[in-house]
Amino acid sequence: MARTHGTPCWYELCTAKGALGAAEDFYGKVLGWTARDAGMEGFTYHLAQADGDMVAGLMEMPDDAGGMPPFWMIYFAVDDADKAVADIEAAGREVHRAPADIPGTGRFAVVGDPQGAGFGVLQPAPMEGGPPAGRAFDQQKAGHGNWQELMTTDPDAGFRFYGALFGWEKAEAIDMDAMGTYQVFSHDGAQIGGMMGLGKSPVPAWLPYFGTNGVTAAIERIEAAGGKLAHGPMEVPGGAFIAVAQDPQGAWFAVVGPKEPS
Repeated sequence: MARTHGTPCWYELCTAKGALGAAEDFYGKVLGWTARDAGMEGFTYHLAQADGDMVAGLMEMPDDAGGMPPFWMIYFAVDDADKAVADIEAAGREVHRAPADIPGTGRFAVVGDPQGAGFGVLQPAPMEGGPPAGRAFDQQKAGHGNWQELMTTDPDAGFRFYGALFGWEKAEAIDMDAMGTYQVFSHDGAQIGGMMGLGKSPVPAWLPYFGTNGVTAAIERIEAAGGKLAHGPMEVPGGAFIAVAQDPQGAWFAVVGPKEPS
């Protein structure tokens, strides 16, 4: 049985004020998602679905976000959210949102790594059919999380931090010439993401990749729906293709899959 701790388990978009409907429409056109209101009392939070699975949350930027631009946040499953946060605090790292319960979902927190990249941890509540880890993240299904990429000022320090926290292991290291090394990491024997230098990212950040059956067509949908292509299509080791883009509100994301539908 695959280990849950350290698995990507949720993707959450914080979009601009008043743009929740527009963001929902954009990702529906690009990734085929359908969305509905989660029904949270006093808080608007929409749930996006693909192929029968809940894959992402969509919300407007919180009032206390301090003028941050729209962004995607990746959550990783943990066995014990309070212990994970205590370990992060003991290492002198920042806790943006202390552990709190989400009824029917689990216990979550939002934290920062040593270089300042934000991410979430989620201790999933017991559910029929198993935990949500592996539902939002599924490398075999289009519209699901497929890969996670950390751009950071110190990839070696980043890996030491996440390796200790989540049990990730180094996989292949890819030489990108002037851009340095792209360090692939694995979890429970499966390659799930990579770490690299900042590249063109102004600050350390995580970038989610969503699976798509045909990257060329996905690029066309992104641009037709008002998004902005930044990079791609580009072939990556293993034969897949990627494209990196911004949605109409400016949040960065990427798609990965075959170049043409298969």
